[in-house]
Amino acid sequence: MPPELHHVYLMLTGFQARLRHEQRGATAVEWVIITAVLIALATGIGVAITAVVKGKADSIKID
Repeated sequence: MPPELHHVYLMLTGFQARLRHEQRGATAVEWVIITAVLIALATGIGVAITAVVKGKADSIKID
């Protein structure tokens, strides 16, 4: 193997090792993103339900 390719090979294997080592961190980031999306979704649903209930409550006429 030419020395230039050997150097590239060593760089790539080092990069792969770092990626494997950092997979636990990536998993944590993925969980944070999933949790944030679920919180945003729950908040949106809560706001929509509140608006519907408030609209219905406001339409009730009390004599």
